[in-house]
Amino acid sequence: MLKWIEQFNRLFVVWAVLICVAAALLPNAFAPLKPLIVPLLMVVMFGMGATLRASDFKEPLKRPHIIMLGVSIQYLIMPLAAYLISKAMGLSTELMVGMVLVGSVSGGTASNVVAFLAGGDVPLSIVMTAASTFLAVFLTPLLTNFYVGATVPVAMLPMFLSILKIVVIPVACGILLNTLFQDKLKKIQPIFPFISVVTIVLLIGIIIGLNQTRLSTIALPLALAIMLHNGCGLAAGYGLPKLFGCDEKTCRTIAIEAGMQNSGLAVALSLKYFTAASALPGALFSLWHNLSGSFLATVWTLMDAKKEEKKGHTVLTAQ
Repeated sequence: MLKWIEQFNRLFVVWAVLICVAAALLPNAFAPLKPLIVPLLMVVMFGMGATLRASDFKEPLKRPHIIMLGVSIQYLIMPLAAYLISKAMGLSTELMVGMVLVGSVSGGTASNVVAFLAGGDVPLSIVMTAASTFLAVFLTPLLTNFYVGATVPVAMLPMFLSILKIVVIPVACGILLNTLFQDKLKKIQPIFPFISVVTIVLLIGIIIGLNQTRLSTIALPLALAIMLHNGCGLAAGYGLPKLFGCDEKTCRTIAIEAGMQNSGLAVALSLKYFTAASALPGALFSLWHNLSGSFLATVWTLMDAKKEEKKGHTVLTAQ
């Protein structure tokens, strides 16, 4: 059962592409599911919390400057990049709002898995995701208002309360439950990543269904904007820590955290406070950042394997 779940999760991109095609062909099958978005996202957030324990935060918290650097890249560079790229690509106000929301939310839940596959620092990844998640309560409404508040009205207090309800409370409940009942939860923990994959795929389908008639006119410029935005996060997340003298593992971890956003939250907030079109960047970002993150993890894994092979060859030659 566990092996089947792992194989299913690895094929996330395949399921996402298939759901895009299905939703584009049968939009009426997905669009009515819009009311399920928030409850499903709450389940995902609870699942993320249920894989964490209070003790997981000990070691990474000994390096607060690293956490601060990663979170700063996430909340300073990503929303600014989203705004500038949207302007440069000439995206509509609705799409720009969605892009800024993607740039202003916390790190994505899939980043911890990708950090593991990439040979990154998994405990640091978990702490950074948790830190950015809790900070999102305050920073996401503030940043959204700062960048697009002059263009569209931003309901800051309701958005703050929504993030508290959708993200912080479920995550905190999950952490508490796992800390208190770790042994009992351990048996069912592998099911949570599976639920996350199914939920994100379904979210993508719903947003594609809601925007099916607009896709032909906005798909290409939006796709390019999303690729550039994700690339900015990955590049800044890797390059800036390198400049500050961080080790390879840390650089990879911060790159993944900065490049992989909680696009599901961006989708939920877009639908609740803006428009269906504003949710489209979040849905497409979900597809792209998993693809780019997985590709990067594969490249880094191959690089590590070559280094090990070279090291082994050097040792044999020396002997």
